[in-house]
Amino acid sequence: MRARRIDGPVPDRFWPKVDTSAGPDACWPWTASLTPDGYGRMSWHDGDIGAHRLSWILAHGMPVPDGLVIDHLCRVRHCVNPAHLEAVTQQLNLRRGVGTNAAKTHCPSGHEYTDANTYRACGRRLCRTCRGPSRQDTHI
Repeated sequence: MRARRIDGPVPDRFWPKVDTSAGPDACWPWTASLTPDGYGRMSWHDGDIGAHRLSWILAHGMPVPDGLVIDHLCRVRHCVNPAHLEAVTQQLNLRRGVGTNAAKTHCPSGHEYTDANTYRACGRRLCRTCRGPSRQDTHI
């Protein structure tokens, strides 16, 4: 569902929807509209924007640099505390993610993903030990 457009200066519309009661070091939950994935959303200009992105923009006074995304250092998707947000590449954001394949250090059989024991196929990391010697010619 799309957030309803409310006129007025952005900070005056944004901050009343943030719970800062736990203090400056805690997560600041977004209390308004959430996406099905749990991210805050707010109408902005002619569309919607992620509340975490808007928080970063308000804190830094500039748009998110091209090629970067906003990473929740706290891993709480609806947190908008600027101290918990960092502009990073999508690759770094995925590596930092909890439960993502990029964060895994070992294959499902327990073999370590090292340069010597890992190759890529179809965008996936595969273990040379598990796949056997026929795959030894492909590198990361």
